[in-house]
Amino acid sequence: MLRFMGIGAQKAGTSWLHAQLSRHPRIGFPGGKEMHFWDRMKAAEEIPKYLATFRHPERLEGEITPAYAILPEVRIAQLREVAPQLRLLYLLRNPVERAWSSALMALGRAEMRRDEASDQWFIDHFHSRGSLARGDYARCLENWLAHFPREQLLILRYEHIETQPEALLDSVCVHIGVETPNEAMRTGLKERVFAGSGESLPPHLRAHLVTLYHDRVRALEAMLGDSLDEWLAVPE
Repeated sequence: MLRFMGIGAQKAGTSWLHAQLSRHPRIGFPGGKEMHFWDRMKAAEEIPKYLATFRHPERLEGEITPAYAILPEVRIAQLREVAPQLRLLYLLRNPVERAWSSALMALGRAEMRRDEASDQWFIDHFHSRGSLARGDYARCLENWLAHFPREQLLILRYEHIETQPEALLDSVCVHIGVETPNEAMRTGLKERVFAGSGESLPPHLRAHLVTLYHDRVRALEAMLGDSLDEWLAVPE
């Protein structure tokens, strides 16, 4: 049975989360980390075959596909219909940093070096439909919470992977309904998994992204009831 699903966001530590959960003997990913079923499905008749992937009798099975964060509501509604008790995991990262990391990844896929890309190339990528949609967390959450109860969705913060990985991992296990990891399963919590280049975001591009995401971050603040001022900080 499909028990849990990681739905985003891209470049927000989902590979790290998959690596940690894969060490747990009672958690399984029979289709691998990213199955991309719901964002590529062509017909509802394909759903039973997808669900049949999750059939281990003694393990909690699921998948983590960041692209699901921006699924259209019709797909989310279909998912709720076939898996109403699904536990959802949503990793959030400062959308400014996420957009920069995503652009750097796109740069590599374009077989370009950093010194070959102009500022305008990066700005165009920041403004692309896909990048903006993935960083509009409030809109994504609204779409998912229109179909799933709030208690079934656990919101996690990317920065806590570095500052409090044990607590983050424990909260995930409690949410999906499995015992928290023992000491042997906690090895490698500090290791980076499929991390980006780590290249610093230039101040002038950061300022552009802060302006671009200002209203979206404030909308998320209102939804979560928490301050996210640090996401919008621009070094002097």
